[in-house]
Amino acid sequence: MKLKVFVTLKPGVLDPQGRAIHHALGSLGFDGVQDVRQGKLIELEVADDTDDATIDGMCRKLLANTVIENYRVERA
Repeated sequence: MKLKVFVTLKPGVLDPQGRAIHHALGSLGFDGVQDVRQGKLIELEVADDTDDATIDGMCRKLLANTVIENYRVERA
């Protein structure tokens, strides 16, 4: 089974990479961008019988820092 794990910073957490991207877009003439939040996409292939608790454990223990990040799992 293929999974996509989307990891993003929680609202209110400063995003210096997003700010740098926003600044660069403005420098390139893309002035309509109001805000940028940067995250990461992790693609996994796991056994078909992998249960939700195991997938959640992977995310909580390694793939996301749950103090400052949210994550969302999609089955691809």
